[in-house]
Amino acid sequence: MKTLTIAELYDLPALVPLWPTVGQALGLAESTTYQLAAEGRLPFEVIRLGRRRNVRTVDLQRFLGLLPEPSKQTKADCT
Repeated sequence: MKTLTIAELYDLPALVPLWPTVGQALGLAESTTYQLAAEGRLPFEVIRLGRRRNVRTVDLQRFLGLLPEPSKQTKADCT
């Protein structure tokens, strides 16, 4: 099974297919990737477009620790 490099992960479009891109990035087999998605056990939202299942690249990168978590700045912090 081919895994993705960090450079390849940074070079992905905004939306990526659940398989092979997400599965390979997580080191999962195809059947496991689809099973986890069907059970809602992946750590990010799976977006269905017709029959295709996709994931936002930013969510995948954030889960893998390639992007910082979004700050939870409150209105009180701004004053």
